[in-house]
Amino acid sequence: MSLELPEWAWQRAEVRKALRARDVGAVFRHVQQYAGASQARIATATGMTQARVNEIINGRREVSRLDVYERIADGLNMPDDARHLLGLAARREKRGGGRAFDLAAFPEVVRVYSEQASAAEEIRRRARTASELDVLAVRGLGLIGLNDSLLRGSVTRPDPPQVRVLLLDPEAPALAVRAAEIGESVESLASGVRLAEARLRELSDSGDVRVYRYRMLPTWRIIRLDSTLFVSAFDAGWEGHESATYKLMETPHGSLYRGFRRMFEAIVDDGVRTV
Repeated sequence: MSLELPEWAWQRAEVRKALRARDVGAVFRHVQQYAGASQARIATATGMTQARVNEIINGRREVSRLDVYERIADGLNMPDDARHLLGLAARREKRGGGRAFDLAAFPEVVRVYSEQASAAEEIRRRARTASELDVLAVRGLGLIGLNDSLLRGSVTRPDPPQVRVLLLDPEAPALAVRAAEIGESVESLASGVRLAEARLRELSDSGDVRVYRYRMLPTWRIIRLDSTLFVSAFDAGWEGHESATYKLMETPHGSLYRGFRRMFEAIVDDGVRTV
């Protein structure tokens, strides 16, 4: 039996912060506060044991599986905007044939991380042996442009991968829009892109490193390591590394994985190569 929170509760800043951070323990605590629900009641609504709910509330266990997030959202009767903050599709969204759109229906989504930092260890591990590396970012400094960035070590190893990096054109109108969204000056954001290009150019003499500029307003942030994708979203309220990060594996009929690969190749084809 599902739980019902007052509609206003889902609009409170602390609840929305917990949803965006995918902090299920905090969400459960807010459910206790605003719905007066016990741990046993939350457990019944979300299909868990009371012991598991207690561990999550007290920070001894994290939720990472997409199907569990879906079960929690359904059990708490989350409205669509709350589901979106948690990184889930709206219950009312549709795809072809009138079937309800549900990210859990995509078998290639194998894990959901609360943010990039939670996925960093796995990303670095996979990058050590990857033969191909694709990156779609805004400026890419935290991903690959600086010495201590997430992927820099994989590009400077003795047997570096083939690298393609897509960065937002510092002259494009979309860069000014993105700068305003994150509260940064246009000059600062543009100089960050140019710095990343310069640092990547340093690597092009010793490996296959290609850098392209794109001009559209960024929506998806992508890291591809061979047949594994790590995908997160850009939005006006946060930067890409702060978003939930989805791990996708290539499968024979994986439409989501294939769609992201197709999008990346289309942006490369339409972009301007600078390195």
